Amino acid sequence: MVDPQKPIHVSKQDARAGSTPHVTRYILPISLVLVIVIFAYLVLR
Repeated sequence: MVDPQKPIHVSKQDARAGSTPHVTRYILPISLVLVIVIFAYLVLR
């Protein structure tokens, strides 16, 4: 049984249990630029 007084320490990688490929840093700016271009096209036509 686990002692409730003793804290459990887990590393960040073990707690996350996965990898972080940083895809968001590419998808967010690309999609933002696409939305701006599409809106500009719709407004200016």
